[in-house]
Amino acid sequence: MLSTLWSLASPIFSVPDENAHVIKAVGQLRGELVGHFEPDARHPVFNLPAGWSVSPQIQCFVYHPEVPASCGVEIGDPDGATSPSSWVARYNPLYYYVIGWPSLFVDGSAGVYILRILSALFGSVFLAWAYQTAVAGARARWMPFAVAFAASPMIIYLLGSVNPNGVEIASAVALWTALPRLLQTFHPARPAVNLPRWYLWVIVTVASAVLANARALGPLWLLVVVLLCFLVGGWSSVRGLFTNRRSYLWLTVIAVTGLFSVLWTLGGGSLSGQAEKADAPLVGASFPTGVVYMLRLTVPFLKQAVGYFGWFDASLPDVAFWPIVAASAILLVLAVTALDRRGVLTLATVSLSAILVPALVQAYGVASTGIIWQGRYGLFLYLGVAVVAGWLLSGPAGDRLAFLAPRVTWIGAALILLYGAVAFALVLRRYVTGSEALPSAMWSDPQWQPPLGWPALCLLFGVVSVGFVLWVGLLGQSVARQEQSVVRDERAALAGSKKH
Repeated sequence: MLSTLWSLASPIFSVPDENAHVIKAVGQLRGELVGHFEPDARHPVFNLPAGWSVSPQIQCFVYHPEVPASCGVEIGDPDGATSPSSWVARYNPLYYYVIGWPSLFVDGSAGVYILRILSALFGSVFLAWAYQTAVAGARARWMPFAVAFAASPMIIYLLGSVNPNGVEIASAVALWTALPRLLQTFHPARPAVNLPRWYLWVIVTVASAVLANARALGPLWLLVVVLLCFLVGGWSSVRGLFTNRRSYLWLTVIAVTGLFSVLWTLGGGSLSGQAEKADAPLVGASFPTGVVYMLRLTVPFLKQAVGYFGWFDASLPDVAFWPIVAASAILLVLAVTALDRRGVLTLATVSLSAILVPALVQAYGVASTGIIWQGRYGLFLYLGVAVVAGWLLSGPAGDRLAFLAPRVTWIGAALILLYGAVAFALVLRRYVTGSEALPSAMWSDPQWQPPLGWPALCLLFGVVSVGFVLWVGLLGQSVARQEQSVVRDERAALAGSKKH
């Protein structure tokens, strides 16, 4: 519901690269898998029906935050091009088949909204799986709060758009929660897990396949997430997984889907080629130079990941970041305070990986592409830090802070959704009146209106946000009550073993 409201509130093609993804989806569903080249065209083009014609005027407000979205025209404008180009033409086709089929029946702006909503539903399946597996264990008191970060505005904003980046993040979150839970079923102590192993394998396999095929570097991101989850799960569980013969059927499916992604990328050439020096910073630079440059941008990348909407033309003021900063600080400070040495080292490794892996990957190709990394590309890793912090806190090492879990869950969820509501209103204002108009102009002189109108969307977003906070808070209380009996039984068993 939150993602759908974002999909309605965002003007057509106001989401990064959405125009290119829509062109590919519509063209691909009509038989042009990767488009075709025409004379003087830098990127492949697709032949589209007249109802899907694309005019540059649609994006007249892009890069001009003071310009409202009212200057644009509709999809299917008579002056639009029916053979537009797309720089994502050679991307992996699977995402576009999943969300693109309604374009065969509905065109124009309505068709884009339908594709957005379908993408939101697709990604929300993985977030539902993330919550289901997060609370499926006997110890899960901090997981409702940790996974609530998946409802932060940038994630649900991307989910409610035609862009595989959103589904990539959602599938990664599902993998971050489901794989450690699956590993628990292979642990010699056999901790209680409320979901059957085959079902956990289904989630892990589907999430892995989608993550591997969402974008060109998907197989690498899958490998990174899996290795970090193995670190969290521990050697005994990992060994148990690989010594179980039934595991190899699922592992084979994951390997085949990953191999398909690799072969498609290598054969289709969807990795970036040689760029011009004017295209991006540091084209032609060395690997060390790229690493240092990326590390210096760590804080800007974090800000981009949570508060830079549109084509970086709808960024939030610094003061608006405080709720999400406070929620993140609460979780991480509690984790560092409560965890033992192994837990702190594990969390530190995941956190450093979220910073170093993008730096190393981008620096590897900096000579040919320049610095093209954006903060949203690292969201799947940043969310992994939150999930791992909640996972470790929910273990025995976090027992001394167990009494705080229900209260902090309420506070953390409220902070995350407060930030989401503020972001929703501010981004809407940017498109309704332009960023330089007075806030009162939204009432007195709105220049652009989304479907249903901006007041109705803001009201609905507030209602849904409150409902989400209530759901997360009550879920946290329920999980905490269930865990109290488990902790008592563990302590009683430990006391009995000491007596013997």
